[in-house]
Amino acid sequence: MDQVIAVPTSQRVKIKLGPLVPLLSFVLIDLFILSLSRFMLSIWQSERVFTVNDYEQIFLGGLRIDLSALGYLFAPALLMVIIATLLHQTRLLRLPLKIYLVAGSLLLLFFELITPTFILEYDLRPNRLFIDYLIYPKEVFSMLFGGYKLEMITTLLVLVLVGKALVLAYNRLWRLAVKGTFWSQITLQLLLVCLLVLGARGTLGHRPINPALVAFSNDHLLNDLSLNSAYSVAFAYKQLKNEMSSADYYGPMDTQTLLGEVRRTLQDSQAHYGDPLAPTKTMHISPFPERKKNLVILLQESLGARYVGKLGGLPLTPNLDQLMDEGWNFTRMYATGTRSVRGIEAVVTGFTPTAARSVVKLGKSQQNFFTLAGFLAQQGYHTQFVYGGESHFDNMKSFFLGNGFQDIVEGADFDKVDFTGSWGASDEDLYDQADKEFTQLQEKGKPFFSLVFTSSNHSPFEYPDGKITPYDSPKQTRNNAAKYSDYALGQFIRKAKQSNYWKDTVFVVVADHDSRVHGSSLVPVRHFRIPAVIFGQDVPHQVENRLASQIDLGPTLLSFIGASGEHPMLGNDFTQPLKADQPRAMLQYDKNFAYLKAGKAIVFQPHKTPQTFLLDGENLVPTQTDARLTKEAHAYANFGSLAYEKGWYQP
Repeated sequence: MDQVIAVPTSQRVKIKLGPLVPLLSFVLIDLFILSLSRFMLSIWQSERVFTVNDYEQIFLGGLRIDLSALGYLFAPALLMVIIATLLHQTRLLRLPLKIYLVAGSLLLLFFELITPTFILEYDLRPNRLFIDYLIYPKEVFSMLFGGYKLEMITTLLVLVLVGKALVLAYNRLWRLAVKGTFWSQITLQLLLVCLLVLGARGTLGHRPINPALVAFSNDHLLNDLSLNSAYSVAFAYKQLKNEMSSADYYGPMDTQTLLGEVRRTLQDSQAHYGDPLAPTKTMHISPFPERKKNLVILLQESLGARYVGKLGGLPLTPNLDQLMDEGWNFTRMYATGTRSVRGIEAVVTGFTPTAARSVVKLGKSQQNFFTLAGFLAQQGYHTQFVYGGESHFDNMKSFFLGNGFQDIVEGADFDKVDFTGSWGASDEDLYDQADKEFTQLQEKGKPFFSLVFTSSNHSPFEYPDGKITPYDSPKQTRNNAAKYSDYALGQFIRKAKQSNYWKDTVFVVVADHDSRVHGSSLVPVRHFRIPAVIFGQDVPHQVENRLASQIDLGPTLLSFIGASGEHPMLGNDFTQPLKADQPRAMLQYDKNFAYLKAGKAIVFQPHKTPQTFLLDGENLVPTQTDARLTKEAHAYANFGSLAYEKGWYQP
């Protein structure tokens, strides 16, 4: 009788799995990295995580997303294994498979390591904003070196140490990858293909898994914790090609119904719309036709209402507070978004926000798109943009030059720069140059429009020494930067009041957005409230307590400077009568859209039924559905995408 020789269990595993040993092991390693990161983030955000009863959805949904991400990540590696097996060349697989698996794991780890910093800034995981910043490495690296050295060093150190550990682990695992029989290997590999496809899809339903399928909370960050950061960025990249189709997010609406709703709710319900190619274009008549004023917009970087003493915020803005006591102070002004280009879009073009990128960055809006600059250039104004950094950032230069701005003055063009930070010349240098520009333009006797965009109140919050008494320490903080920016504004206002252009100019100070938008609400309304004040020699003091949006500034300012003409803007003109329920605001928070009106808020989320809330101050309190207001909000939520796609927003 032949002797039966027992094969150790470990040896049988070797025979059956072969080169799949390192691949499957790295699946488990990566799953551990993502799960540990999610757990640590949840502990960090425990105050918000444990306010919901079904917080376990973070981890259950997170597991589904992680398996989907790993399915996509490991598909090429599995393909390498299959090809090598078919060619009987698995020994040649060792190096390329090691490079791929280690690099993939480090990529996942990198995104998780940068996530806390991103959450501190945006209250979200890395997403489309991360992709947007990749286009401007010089500015971003300057910012990182200026304010995030510790985070960068820590991230690099962890990546190096973990990378070495992964290489050692792979070398050890490869030694277990003993070649098995050809058919057993192919069978296992094909079985793994099926599992990877199932994992990548994340569901047996018609649509593959997406962030909406694991969303469970009204708190945007909690839904984001169910993702992993590499998946979040990859999904955002995938959505770029479809990003202007809000109907894909909020549901379609018939074009005529949409236009009917928008026109019905505009300030002049009897307006004539004679251009079918620009169906919201109508005649704007200024109530002050005798005027021919210059217009200067002082766009403040990241200045939320919480930093403005006069709006109930911190005592950081005495100069802006004084302006609010002199001019037309909008106490309930709301930004349309959370990025500078969104603020530029709203203030300069009056365009409604969308779930896509701002039109400042989109291809079809680089020419023949309405802006205040283009409108005023047609009326004989000299139009310019003044900025202390590099105007190509966020595609501003291309958009402005293609849409009515005749002159761009950036930091490199300044006559004198005493202090340069990561984002360019300080606000003092910016305002000094602006004053010179305005003085020269006034001497030419031609009206001018100028957009002046500050940058000192942007991380890493760099500003010159000896200008202010710091509000807190260390020096480079948000609060101190806001205080310095206000100091520079005050210096400029005092100089402007003594200038030859003061008497002929209407100014507005308005923020582009708040510095950090966060909170447990679907849309954290309070973090969209910003300062806005119109002032000048002929601007009487008044306090405007009605609800207002950044898109209202365009029509209001045109009226105030005496400019009439046709335009497609949908904002309210606050120089004209408004019905009690006319004021409204639109807020875009990542993919969520909120429509505020008459004490209520309608919130749209991707692929979900819209919700109706009562506005308790700036808190959202669920209430019964308001069908009429929801229909109106739906029209505005979809308008921007449709207007962009069809070319409606013409000069």
